[in-house]
Amino acid sequence: MKQIIKLKKTCIRLCLSAVSFFLFLSSSSFGQIVVANPAPLLKRTTYKTENIDFGSGGTISIVGAPIGSITIEGWQKAEVEITAEVEVQAANENDLALLAQINTFVINEDFRHIRVETVGTFDKNYMKRAAKKFPKNLLNMPFRVDYYIKAPVFCDLEIDGGRGDLNLSKVEGAIQIKVLESNAKLDLVGGTLTATIGSGNVDVTIPTSIWRGRNADVLLAKGNMNVFFPQNLNANVNATVLRSGQIENSYKFLKPREQRAKFTAKSIAAKSGNGGATLSFTVGDGSLKLGAFENKRAKLYVPLLTGL
Repeated sequence: MKQIIKLKKTCIRLCLSAVSFFLFLSSSSFGQIVVANPAPLLKRTTYKTENIDFGSGGTISIVGAPIGSITIEGWQKAEVEITAEVEVQAANENDLALLAQINTFVINEDFRHIRVETVGTFDKNYMKRAAKKFPKNLLNMPFRVDYYIKAPVFCDLEIDGGRGDLNLSKVEGAIQIKVLESNAKLDLVGGTLTATIGSGNVDVTIPTSIWRGRNADVLLAKGNMNVFFPQNLNANVNATVLRSGQIENSYKFLKPREQRAKFTAKSIAAKSGNGGATLSFTVGDGSLKLGAFENKRAKLYVPLLTGL
């Protein structure tokens, strides 16, 4: 009986030793396997510029790429200048050439209306029309389109963007903005503004004391919004944080529109100066800061001063 027990113990030791030896060999052999990193993709950047005669008072529609920035600046010329910087990525030069032909933008002109639309591998309907036999392995290759657009000062804008920076300045008209995710800078002059941004950081600057238009309504679902007013603003101001986060108000010229109403960390219904157009700013989750335009300019010099 004792011999049987000793034999069993010996077998167990041998089995454990065999398993340990196998694990050692496995770890050693797998440790020697080098997993090659995928080769870095090549990049190609192309530039395309279009100039179109266009008087004041018309409408410009921009449909941006899934990824890419949009910059729009007003100027005094009676024309629209559209410059696009298109970056495509692929494993080789032949694939880059194919993608550069597909990922671009098209312009549709109608009476007093220009539509700038991004087209490419992300658009199934476009691919069916333009490139039915396009290689399937290239459909998900990364690309981006950055737009730089100059437009007449007095015009209407319709902006539909994906993920990327948005910069708007010196344009006065009926402006509609829908962007999925952005670090946006809106330097506003007047008109009517309706802006909806899914997430990101938004800076809104109103440099003039009187808003030349009906109203402005800026909504940020998630992120941080900073609003800068001039010292002598005449307007009604609404500020709201819907869920998490709070309002930080350092603009001393805001007074409650109703005597018994009080400002809270979630809601402000105020009048500045003599009142006027209604400017509304809403954040779903995040922070909403109200301050003076002069303070914004002072902040710009902070990095320069600290670097001395």
